[in-house]
Parts: sequence; C-alpha cells; structure tokens
Amino acid sequence: MEEKIEVDIRVPNQTRYLSLIGKIGEDMARTLKRYRGDREELAYHINLVLTEAMANVIVHANQSDPEREVHITIAIVEGVLTIRVFDEGCGFVPCLDDTLDNGNLREHGRGVYIIRSLMDSVTYQRLDGGHVLEMIKLLN
Repeated sequence: MEEKIEVDIRVPNQTRYLSLIGKIGEDMARTLKRYRGDREELAYHINLVLTEAMANVIVHANQSDPEREVHITIAIVEGVLTIRVFDEGCGFVPCLDDTLDNGNLREHGRGVYIIRSLMDSVTYQRLDGGHVLEMIKLLN
C-alpha cells in the first residue's frame, strides 16, 4: 500500500510561526518509510523551502498584515511531495531572472532561487482572493 500523508495548516501572518511550520515539514520527511535518499537532507530542504516560501508570503504578499493568515498544505502521495503556500494578498514576484548579479546572489530573490534549486517544480498562480505557490519534489 502506497504511503499517503496530508497536512493542512493555517497560522497567523507572523514570522514567529516559521520554525513551527518548518519543523512539521522536517518531521514529515523523517517519517517516510519508502524514501531511499538521505532523510535528514530531505528534512532540511523541506524546512528551508517552507520557511522561505512563508517568509515571502508574510512580508511581500500579505504585506506583514497581522489580520491575514498563511495557509499551508503538505501532501505526500504516491512518491510525490506537494507543498502549497496560499496568501491572501497582492502576491509577490517569484520568477526573478536577475537573481544573480555577476555570479553573486542579489539580496532580494535568494529565497526563490533556493526554492527552485531544491524542488523539482515550482509554480505560482492567482486564486480567488490571493495566490498559491506550489512546490513539488519527486521522492522516488
């Protein structure tokens, strides 16, 4: 039987929840029974992409508004890890082509660069009342 895990989380639009969400992602990665790669490395990467994505949503999309919330879903189904981070705001620019400046990372856009480097697929699209950043990692 294929392993299936799904988590749906809503937290206030505050950076103090970054480590909590990152830890949940880490713990999910560590529990995978059939993953053949380095679970500790995967756990670290999932924590990193979750915290980078949430920080972008909190600061840029939701404009640090404490009245808004961040909605995160994490699912592992049939060897595919899917993370979705939803915002209630104006969005942010995830497709920076100018992340590198003379071979060095610019101050802005590093999080998006990291996310794209660690995940197999990254998309960002508008939804009713906000946007969703979807990050996919193939685990097989």
